Amino acid sequence: MITRGFERKHDGKDWKIDKHWVPFDSIADPMKRAAVAAEDQKFLDHYGFDFKAMEKAIDKNAHSHKLMGGSTISQQTAKNVFLWPGRSYVRKAFEAWFTILIETFWSKRRIMEVYLNEIEMGDGIYGVEAASQNYYHIHASELNKHQAASIASIFPDPLKWSPTNPDDHLRHKQYLIMKNMRRLGPLDF
Repeated sequence: MITRGFERKHDGKDWKIDKHWVPFDSIADPMKRAAVAAEDQKFLDHYGFDFKAMEKAIDKNAHSHKLMGGSTISQQTAKNVFLWPGRSYVRKAFEAWFTILIETFWSKRRIMEVYLNEIEMGDGIYGVEAASQNYYHIHASELNKHQAASIASIFPDPLKWSPTNPDDHLRHKQYLIMKNMRRLGPLDF
């Protein structure tokens, strides 16, 4: 957040860190479901790492200029809470270490709560409550499945996309997230 704040200042924008922490139970269930559907469909079944997704990302990235991520929600939480932005083997090693630690000491419920409160969801917008307020003028507890899928669709690049002004690519992504949300079984956090 601090790094992004300085990047905004460097770009001639005002300092902005819009963040409002909300407890797990104050986040609408569709938002939790949308996050799992969009980012890590095996979240409740793995111990921090999805090796098949990582292998798929490595294979795809070897043959494409557009990089694909293979990180789980747990890995992204470790990165967002404990580490710096960027790509390096050193940071990835630290990310793996912190992922093991949070999977050992935190419940899946806690990991999801921290993830949805820390993830960047727009320029200077952090966490689901700030995103809900900025995009829909409602509390995170009031998000419906369409709004949740729209917010989750921007996770990979929240500075490029907007859930309230989607292009065709983002609309298709929202459709796929909604489809995956229906396919998911019960999410027992």
